Amino acid sequence: MAEDVKGGPVATDDDSEQLAAIASLSTSVRPILCSIKLQLTLVEGSCTLLQRMEICVAEAEKRSGKNAVNMQETFTVYLIETRSMDAMADGRNPAPDSLWRRYSEFELLRSYLIVAYPYIVVPPLPEKRAEFVWHKLSADNMDPDFVERRRIGLENFLLRVASHRVLSNDKILYHFLTEEHSWKEVVYETGFQAKADSRLRALSATFRVRNTHKVADRLYGVFKVHGNYGRVFSEWSAIEREMGDGLQSAGHHMDAYAASIDDILEEEEHYADQLKEYLFYAEALRAVCRKHELTQFELEMASQDLVSKKQQREELATGIVRTFSFKGMTNKLFGQEAPEQREARLKLLEELIAEGEDTVKDKTVECEEHIERAWEDMERFEEQRDKDLREALINYAVMQISMCKKGIQVWNNAKECFLKM
Repeated sequence: MAEDVKGGPVATDDDSEQLAAIASLSTSVRPILCSIKLQLTLVEGSCTLLQRMEICVAEAEKRSGKNAVNMQETFTVYLIETRSMDAMADGRNPAPDSLWRRYSEFELLRSYLIVAYPYIVVPPLPEKRAEFVWHKLSADNMDPDFVERRRIGLENFLLRVASHRVLSNDKILYHFLTEEHSWKEVVYETGFQAKADSRLRALSATFRVRNTHKVADRLYGVFKVHGNYGRVFSEWSAIEREMGDGLQSAGHHMDAYAASIDDILEEEEHYADQLKEYLFYAEALRAVCRKHELTQFELEMASQDLVSKKQQREELATGIVRTFSFKGMTNKLFGQEAPEQREARLKLLEELIAEGEDTVKDKTVECEEHIERAWEDMERFEEQRDKDLREALINYAVMQISMCKKGIQVWNNAKECFLKM
């Protein structure tokens, strides 16, 4: 990768060849290579769990059992495998530790992380249900292709969390990866559910890559039109003697091009998953901003309450009531309260003012710390986002170029068939 005069990266011919090679890989191999590349990218930086432990979601398995209301259900579990980097560095190759997790357990882990670290942009989970599907793909949540895509998404989630310099050192994450049964008790003991603000819990959103869906629909239509051409040429060849062979050959080229849409839609789905991950990140970013808004609101309310208490103290000490109040009207009608009562009220107000000043001070520190930590993590997130999306969009462009070249080749082959007639 070369650099331009401004210091930014510029794609060279070698880079283009590498990207073209990546784009030509089958969809079954690419997710594996992307996962490996993600691990190598994420371990760069400060010491994290991913530098001490190899983590992967190795496989998914369909199971049946009874749910909380004693009804039979079918669900999917995912095998998490971990291995110590120290053991591998010593030349040993021990069998990985493994355990099974349901999707709901991943949700519980993420919910805990959001509450425990409100200033961090917590990585999102892949969608639990297929929000939309291409023509070829199934909307069934138990469909093997969908389950495989979700497995890859769950592995990416763990890799991103385990590579974060703060999240990766959380003991709950370590229990999630190493303790099959007792980890839930540990997370519930933290009391994170009670700490979750109701407005934050209500903050959720489901995004759909609708524009990408429309593009895929149009692409599907273009390819299937070629299938119609192929059928017309084949039927036409049956009634033509001199042009029969040429028409039949042209029809075969059109049919092959139309059939290639299935593999292309799988490619589209892979890139759509990468884009959807960053759409889901929007919810995490809003959660960080909403937490700041709530902290700021609590600070303003505490400040207003403190001002009110100080004003009450001044009025009680001077006997001058500056604002209308029921207490002031009562004093005018029935006389001033006894000195002992006034002293007791003044003492109580002094205590409340002292508590209010401490609260304002604490909320101010909390708000400033949240801004500082959140800004630092957002800068980290922006760097990660720019790098990931740049790579994904370049690969997507290379795939589109390859697809267009294939279309040009099909029509050139059809043209040669027509010229031979």
